[in-house]
Amino acid sequence: MTEPRVLPSPLAGEGAERHRREAGEGACRKATARSLRAWMTDAERKLWFGLKDRRFQGLKFRRQVSVGPYIADFLCFDRRLVVEVDGGQHAESLRDADRDRWFADNGFRTLRFWNNDVLSNLEGVLTVISEGAATPHPASRLRSPPPSPARGEGKKEMF
Repeated sequence: MTEPRVLPSPLAGEGAERHRREAGEGACRKATARSLRAWMTDAERKLWFGLKDRRFQGLKFRRQVSVGPYIADFLCFDRRLVVEVDGGQHAESLRDADRDRWFADNGFRTLRFWNNDVLSNLEGVLTVISEGAATPHPASRLRSPPPSPARGEGKKEMF
């Protein structure tokens, strides 16, 4: 009688492909985003405290949210603004450049901050985010134009 074959537990990352096939890409990203929300870095936690609950200029920010094939650290969908907080491992990262390009191609602006900037100069970081949120994004041209007063559109009749 042969003994059943016991497979060793997979190393980090192994088995992810099977999980994606079985659960679908969206479900896998959703689980990853949920995990990232639970295990935020100190810098992400500090910035989130300033952005959550519409505390920051009344803007609705979400954290660790799936956007297309990526997970954004913070997202203000109304302003099409992605805020990323990175550690030193992201210095000159080609993957980050690809992410930023994908976000730009899909109408999002990306602001990146180093962890130490958030931890030591939160006010300065929030100022830059404020400027980024106030500046009209080129994707705004994709929205419908305002009504034309010359053609009588958008006028309210007063009776």
